[in-house]
Amino acid sequence: MSILVSPHELRDKIYHGDKTTILASLWAPGEGESFNQFSSLHVPTAQYADAASAFVGLPGSKVGRNPLPLAEKVQEWVDHWGLREGYEVVVYDEGRGLFAGRAWWTLRWAGVQNVRILDGGLSNWRAQGMPTLTGPGNLGMTSDITVQPGSMPTVTIDEVKEHTGLLLDARTRNRFAGRRENLDLKAGHIPGAVNLPERLFHTDGVTVWRSKEEILDILGEHGVTKENTDGAIIYSGSGNHSSLAIALFEYVGFTGLRHFVGGWSQWSANPKNPVERGDRDHV
Repeated sequence: MSILVSPHELRDKIYHGDKTTILASLWAPGEGESFNQFSSLHVPTAQYADAASAFVGLPGSKVGRNPLPLAEKVQEWVDHWGLREGYEVVVYDEGRGLFAGRAWWTLRWAGVQNVRILDGGLSNWRAQGMPTLTGPGNLGMTSDITVQPGSMPTVTIDEVKEHTGLLLDARTRNRFAGRRENLDLKAGHIPGAVNLPERLFHTDGVTVWRSKEEILDILGEHGVTKENTDGAIIYSGSGNHSSLAIALFEYVGFTGLRHFVGGWSQWSANPKNPVERGDRDHV
């Protein structure tokens, strides 16, 4: 089964009443704004998922801007949505994919197995002429899933420092090279990292995923293979771009990556940690 689901495939699942739970993973500034966004327009049968609460923990200099959430918090949301064994979970966001990717990765980290991403999110859904609804969305059923944190591999900052294999940075080229940094305390990247911007793997305004063949070609151009990614570490600014990148890797069969969720936001918060600048986009 593919990680990716197309708008037409999801429409058919909704029409036939398949065992599918749809979550709109939304993140917007301002209290209540993401729920207002959901209420104004969403995929039929979808439920609202507050990405900043459900898939992210409390920020701090020792954990980064968007660290792992507490397992108890994820369990509360799983119970709220009524996630059940034997049901497929489809996540989507407004279209960019970052918050859908974060939802996909966090749910997988929590032990939810059957999670897929709507290709291109709500923007692609609408572009394909699919129906939408307004209002508070569907109510969840009773859940029978117990969260099992750690079901996707992660690494600590100390393990990153000891790592001698491939280290991938999924941020944009300008942030990696240190030419631009609007979010974190310092510009640059972790020494030894290779830049593989997650947005390379999208088309149509960086929303729709490229084909598996195109993604494999891009990976090959950067010297990234299934062999050298087994046990490799990937990070981004605070775990969002890298979450989506891990989904893209799994989409083409690369399953060995470990996630440094704290990413550059955690690394750069400590003035003692070394910083590199400049381009490096090939292994």
